[in-house]
Amino acid sequence: MGTYRAPVEDMNFLIDELLDVGSVLGSIPDFADFGIGPELTTALVDEAAKLAGDELAPLRRVGDEHPAVCADGAVTTSPGYDAALQQLGAGGWVGISSDPNYGGQGLPEIYNTVGHEMWNAANMALGLAPLLSSGAALAIHAHGTEEQKQTYLEKMHTGEWMGTMNLTESGAGSDLGVMKAKAVPEGDHYRISGQKIFITWGDHQATENIIHLVLAKLPDAPAGSRGISLFIVPKFLVNEDGSLGERNDVYPVSCEHKLGIHGSPTCVMAFGDNEGAIGYLLGEENRGLACMFTMMNEARHKVGVQALGAAEGSLQKAIAYARDRVQGGVPIIEHADVKRMLLNMKSLCEAMRALAYTESVTMDLAHRGPQDQRAGQQARIDLMIPVIKGWLSEVAQEVTSLGVQVHGGMGYVEETGAAQYLRDVRITPIYEGTNGIQAADLVSRKLGRDGGATMEAVLEELRGTVAQLRAADDERLHGIAEALDAALADQERATQVVLQALASDTGTAMGASFEYMMQTGYLFGGWHLGRSALVALERLRGGSDNPFYEAKIGTALYYAEQILPRCAAHAGAVATAGGSLQSFPQEWI
Repeated sequence: MGTYRAPVEDMNFLIDELLDVGSVLGSIPDFADFGIGPELTTALVDEAAKLAGDELAPLRRVGDEHPAVCADGAVTTSPGYDAALQQLGAGGWVGISSDPNYGGQGLPEIYNTVGHEMWNAANMALGLAPLLSSGAALAIHAHGTEEQKQTYLEKMHTGEWMGTMNLTESGAGSDLGVMKAKAVPEGDHYRISGQKIFITWGDHQATENIIHLVLAKLPDAPAGSRGISLFIVPKFLVNEDGSLGERNDVYPVSCEHKLGIHGSPTCVMAFGDNEGAIGYLLGEENRGLACMFTMMNEARHKVGVQALGAAEGSLQKAIAYARDRVQGGVPIIEHADVKRMLLNMKSLCEAMRALAYTESVTMDLAHRGPQDQRAGQQARIDLMIPVIKGWLSEVAQEVTSLGVQVHGGMGYVEETGAAQYLRDVRITPIYEGTNGIQAADLVSRKLGRDGGATMEAVLEELRGTVAQLRAADDERLHGIAEALDAALADQERATQVVLQALASDTGTAMGASFEYMMQTGYLFGGWHLGRSALVALERLRGGSDNPFYEAKIGTALYYAEQILPRCAAHAGAVATAGGSLQSFPQEWI
C-alpha cells in the first residue's frame, strides 16, 4: 500500500511551465548544447522516477528494519543498499550538475534538485549518501588545487568514490571553535588525529574509496573558529597514477542508534589512532570554515529538498490508505477531517516543492548566469537558503505527523511504514545547522547585512504576482490575491520590526528570528502556488482539459484560505518578541 511514485506531472510543470528553464537557462553558454526544455526534462524525470520507485523505494523498510552496523573497524550496510548506490553512480545521477571537465554531467541544478527529492522520498537513509558526497565534491571543486581536482573529482562525480563531511566532535556541537582534532605538518601532507561524531555514511563498502573532508587545527592555530583548517583525508591513499594505495589510518568506531534513517551509517570516526591519518590541506590554513561553508550551503538547500521528499512519501502513503480504508460505509477520504489533513499535506508539499525548485534556478543564475546579474542572484539565494532548510524541514514534520494521523491507530504501528517517515524526517531540523541557527542566519546575516534590500527586492516581485492574480478573469485567483496581499503586508511590518531590533536590541531580534523564518516560508510558498495558479489558468484558457490544471488552482486557493493565515500568527509573535520572552527569568523555566 502506498508504493512511492514520483509526482512527475507536478515536477515537469514546475520545471518547464512555471520556471521555463529552457528560456531562463537554455541560453547560458554552459547549458547551450544540452537542449534544455520539455523533452530533456521528461526524459530525465521519467528515468529518475523509475529508479526511485522501482529500486530505492523497496529498500526503505529494509533499511529501517535491518540498520547498518559497525564491527571490527568496518560498517556493514543494510541489505541492497550498496548495489542501489552503485546504480545511482552508474546512471550519472551523483554528478548530474557537476563540472563536465571533472566527470560531471554539467546539467542545471534543477535536475539535481528533482533527483534528490526522488531519492529521499523513496528512501531517505539511502538518499543521504549522494547528498553529502555531492557537497564534498563541490568544496573540493571550489577550493582545491588543480591536482586535487584531478585526483578526486571525476571518481566522486561518477559515484565510484563517495565523500563525507567531518565537523562535529563530542561536547562541541555547533561550537566548532572548541574542537580538538589536530593536524601536524609533515612534508607535503599533514598527520590528522582526533575523533568526529555524527558522520553520515562515514564508512561502507558501496564504493571503493571514501574521501573524508575533516576540520582540524594546526599546532599554532589562532584560538576559536578562526583557527580551523580543512583537510582531504581519503580512506585509501591515492597513488600518482590514480590507483588506490595503502589504507589510511581512519576507521569507524561505531554506528549511532538513531530515531530514524536507520539504513544510513551515522558513524563515530577515529582519525590517527595508530600512526596518524594522512591528510591534505584544502584551501588555505586557518580558513577551513570558509571552505566548509561552500559545502554547507549546498547541503542546506538539499536538506530542505530531503524534507520535502519525506513529506511527499508520507502524503502518498496517506492518500492510498484513505482511499482504501472504509469507515461508516465510505472510504475515510470522504470524511471532512481526513480531507482537511490530506489537503494540508498536499498543499504544503506543493508549496515546498515550488519554493525549492524556484531557488535551484537562482543557484544556477548566481553561478553561471550573466555576469552583471550574478551578485544579485547570489544575494537572493543566500537569503533563501535558511528559509528553504528551516521552513521546509519544520513543515515536513507536520506533514509526516499528519500522515500518521490519517492512518489512525495503524499509523502508530510500525508495520504500516507510516511512522518511519516521521522518524526519518525528524533529523532534518537538526543537522547541517539547527533551525535556530538557520533563523539566526536569516535575520542577522542575510536580512541585516543589506538592511533588508534583498528581501524588499523579492517582495517587489511578489507584489507583481498579486497584481497579476487580481487582473485574472477567475474569482478563485482574486481570492488568492487577497490572501497573499494580507500576508505580504504582515511580512513588510515584521521585516521592519526585525530590522529595528537588529539596530537596537539583538536579543529581541534573535527571539523573533524563528517566527520570522516560518512567516517568510509560508508567504513564499503561497507566492509560488499563486504563480502556479496563473500558469494553470493560462493553460485552461488556451483550451487544455487536463484536470491537473484545475487541481493546481484548487490547491493554491486552499493554501491561501487555510495555510496563509498562519503568517499573521507568526507576525504577531515577531511583534511581541521583545516582551515576556526577553524578561522571563531563566530560573522560572
